[in-house]
Amino acid sequence: MQTHCISAQLEFEGFDGHKVVAGFDGGAITSDAGALLLRHVDGAIGLFDRVAACFVDRRDATCTVHSVRTLVGQRIAAIALGYEDVDDHDTLRHDPVLALLSERLTPKRQDCAVLAGKSTLNRLEHGRPDETTRYHKIAYDKSALEALFVELFLDAHDGPPDEIVLDLDATDDPLHGNQEGKFFHGYYDCYCYLPLYIFCGRHLLAAKLRRSNIDASAGAVEEVARIVTQIRARWPKVGIILRADSGFARDEMMSWCEANGVDYVFGLARNKRLERTIAEALEEARQAAEEGGAAARVFRDFLWSTQDSWSRRRRVVAKAEWTRMGANPRFVVTSLAAERSAPKPLYEALYCARGDMENRIKECQLDLYADRTSARTMRANQLRLWFAALAYVLICALRRLGLAQTRLADATCGTIRLKLLKIGAQVRVSVRRIKVAMASACPHAAEFALAHARIGAAAR
Repeated sequence: MQTHCISAQLEFEGFDGHKVVAGFDGGAITSDAGALLLRHVDGAIGLFDRVAACFVDRRDATCTVHSVRTLVGQRIAAIALGYEDVDDHDTLRHDPVLALLSERLTPKRQDCAVLAGKSTLNRLEHGRPDETTRYHKIAYDKSALEALFVELFLDAHDGPPDEIVLDLDATDDPLHGNQEGKFFHGYYDCYCYLPLYIFCGRHLLAAKLRRSNIDASAGAVEEVARIVTQIRARWPKVGIILRADSGFARDEMMSWCEANGVDYVFGLARNKRLERTIAEALEEARQAAEEGGAAARVFRDFLWSTQDSWSRRRRVVAKAEWTRMGANPRFVVTSLAAERSAPKPLYEALYCARGDMENRIKECQLDLYADRTSARTMRANQLRLWFAALAYVLICALRRLGLAQTRLADATCGTIRLKLLKIGAQVRVSVRRIKVAMASACPHAAEFALAHARIGAAAR
């Protein structure tokens, strides 16, 4: 557990007759003692082993110092701890607690650390799907990695639920270099990628990197078909509802759902024809708003078809709303029958709940750096996106298994990192044990201990 430190003493303003000096000479000390919990969670769900199984390692075993399992575990855990850049690992590889993510306490060679540096991890990220070359001996199975997210979602349940809702959304991933697939997107007003995310509640099922010169729904049918097939192989009777904004209200998507027994609730872009259809409802809402002095809503549903883009008529639910700013009509198109779901609860309780997915995307991009796609090729950036997504899965498993009904039960990934993972500790290694002495003043020590006990019980 080698450490590199700056030996010079740093002097600060004195206090109560004492000098105040500091230095980076504390030895085996970490600021990331919470990585022990991440390691504990991995033991419960087997994440690092399952991710490593999606890679093919054709390196010479006699010359290999760090296994693929160590590499992927190190990369995922570091992102969860807030270290998004590969460059960070030239120092992180000497961290005494992160070293416990490796498969051995001492390195195979004396001139190496137990964890890998930036160059080795960089070669991992630039591996090719299903192909190795002379300079890239590690490849990954794209299909296996995509399927793993759904497997982890299914394994997180004790049994099949009666019904699940899958949320789809596209978002911008701004680019600031000359990455492959870079295009300007008029809506976001920047050069970006346009990744597609699919969630079920807090569970992440897909994170697909795409160029931005496409429709928001491009490739969504194929992703949904893959995920639904995998879910129904385990849960054949589960009801499935797709939920998304108007960017996904395409005839191809709706026709696929209707042919495969999947329901949907999609936003529908308003136009003059739709607004004329609910003109009476808008007038009713206007009168109610003027009489009550507050915004008013009136709901209607009707069968509707576009002039040429839809292959059939479909049910549309309209919200005729009048606010202080005037008319604010909104529309959704759905396969759910009126007997099963009345217009008001369908719009307010079911469709509007899709807004929570925005928070999940923010966690991935802001807390776990899913938008750090600065590699030259799209394949490397896709792998970076998956590593960030797997870090999200890891912290979600920690929240689900260890933090239910605590102060951190609904905390974001960033808050969990700050409160539970960023803990200072001294590490002492003896013949028989490794003692991680964490800060006594940690305000969330009780949650840490409870999470440890619960995760240990879940692993048995």
